[in-house]
Amino acid sequence: MVVDAVVLAGSPNDGLLKECSGAPYEALIPIGSKTMVEYVVDALLASEHVAQVVVVGPLEQLTKVLASRRVQVAPAGKTVLENVQIGIQALPAAARVLVVTSDIPLLTKEAVDDFLDQCRDQTVDLFYPIVSRSVLESRFAGVKRTYVAFKEGTFTGGNLFLVNPDIFPCCLEKGEQLVEARKNPLRLSRLVGFSFLLKFLTRRLSLKEAQAKVSKLLGIKGAAVVSRYPEIGFDVDKPGDLELAARVLHA
Repeated sequence: MVVDAVVLAGSPNDGLLKECSGAPYEALIPIGSKTMVEYVVDALLASEHVAQVVVVGPLEQLTKVLASRRVQVAPAGKTVLENVQIGIQALPAAARVLVVTSDIPLLTKEAVDDFLDQCRDQTVDLFYPIVSRSVLESRFAGVKRTYVAFKEGTFTGGNLFLVNPDIFPCCLEKGEQLVEARKNPLRLSRLVGFSFLLKFLTRRLSLKEAQAKVSKLLGIKGAAVVSRYPEIGFDVDKPGDLELAARVLHA
């Protein structure tokens, strides 16, 4: 299976990483001789499953560092989901689009290939990777991530997903509601149902149940993919992460 990819690179560098670099955007923070986004794009271009790559972010700055006939740059919108839509619109012929954040510089060709190899069911609209806590901590000991406990184990979410572009516009509004409600328990319970939320909070929820609920809420068919590659779950969002990434990359 060959897909096109969208890289989200529009986040301004106004958070914890600002003390490490004066780059105006997180994607442009240097690690050694390359910026974060370059590591991500290089991993995608090395994959046998990826054809074209669209990077959504600051047009002028990204154009200077990304030079490839297989890469195009599109100007960013105001929100993450809007940027996903911009990237998808730049790939009108794509049957499936791999959406990737620009803050996972340790991403590898093998991790991309493994994920896409598990996404062959054409009836599924959205594939989302998860990485077990044990797998991530075995590679990146001491790294703090947000984990969710299910019956099957404790997992963190990956920083990419594969989507059917035809369904994205219809689930955009509901997706934005879920993103906005994620830190408001009352609002979230209204969206997902109190019994579901209670089961989740008491760690009695299975991956299959969570998958079915999200699919129903968005009106699509979604599937979680367990990845054995911790690089997918390691995003750089604080100084310690950046230091670790530099050590791993020998930068």
